[in-house]
Amino acid sequence: MDEGTAREPLTERFREAFRRYPTGVAVICAVGAQGPVGLTASSVASVSRTPPALSFSLMGTPTARALLEAPNFVVHLLGARHAGLARDFARAGRPRFTPEQGWSTLPTGEPILPSALAALRVRPLQRVAVGDATLVVASVMEVFHGPHDGRLIYHASRFVTSSLLPEGI
Repeated sequence: MDEGTAREPLTERFREAFRRYPTGVAVICAVGAQGPVGLTASSVASVSRTPPALSFSLMGTPTARALLEAPNFVVHLLGARHAGLARDFARAGRPRFTPEQGWSTLPTGEPILPSALAALRVRPLQRVAVGDATLVVASVMEVFHGPHDGRLIYHASRFVTSSLLPEGI
């Protein structure tokens, strides 16, 4: 281990550790008081198969606060074609929920992206404040499968598409 990096503050070393760890990419959406809201997340994880549940973490941004107030969310698991959309939902002021992005609306009112690998409509079970974030554990109410589209991974602070692993791994 490099001695110089061992002297960095723990929070920076923690961030660097997760920059090195590739994760899947999701866009989490809901209907907020001002209309649809959404953000890009790389913290989505399966929690339970029976009953189906997942988790994700939200930082204290205005969009995250609006999501936390919503009674339901739709978690979109993104594929290779969605790198631009992931960038748009990762930065404030970028276009969101445009017709060009392919959004639609569920009968229950939430935005849905039919071209996502999968979209999971969820209801929060628990919201746990942890430092500067909120961990959300949510029950899955519906699952919508979209087309197979390769992989979109967040690694080293970049969105990358991957075809290195064969399907099924």
